Amino acid sequence: MVRKHASLERDEELNAASWAAARGAVVGAAKWGIFSAVAGGLGYAFSPLYRSFTIPFKAFLQMSGMTAGSMIEADRRLRAHEVIVRRQRVVARDAEVWKQYELDFVDKAADQRIQNPK
Repeated sequence: MVRKHASLERDEELNAASWAAARGAVVGAAKWGIFSAVAGGLGYAFSPLYRSFTIPFKAFLQMSGMTAGSMIEADRRLRAHEVIVRRQRVVARDAEVWKQYELDFVDKAADQRIQNPK
């Protein structure tokens, strides 16, 4: 179902999804930031071309890695959260069907006892 208007304070599902994406963004930025820093260190140690880059360009390269990592990880976490929510909905729906089946079974058993007392 597509929502037209919602508030994070009132909608638990949207709040949980936004927190999952935010945690993924932070983790992704940290992971890819470390990788970018290591790559920058190796570039500085072994590449005269990298050493010739200006500091703002080196910062841009570092931030590009962190930005890409945060987007990739946030998307991955949000998709995983979506799978979990879908599975929970399926389980809840199946539980409701099972509960209705049990109620129908109990009602039929009670009707049979009334009709055929021993």
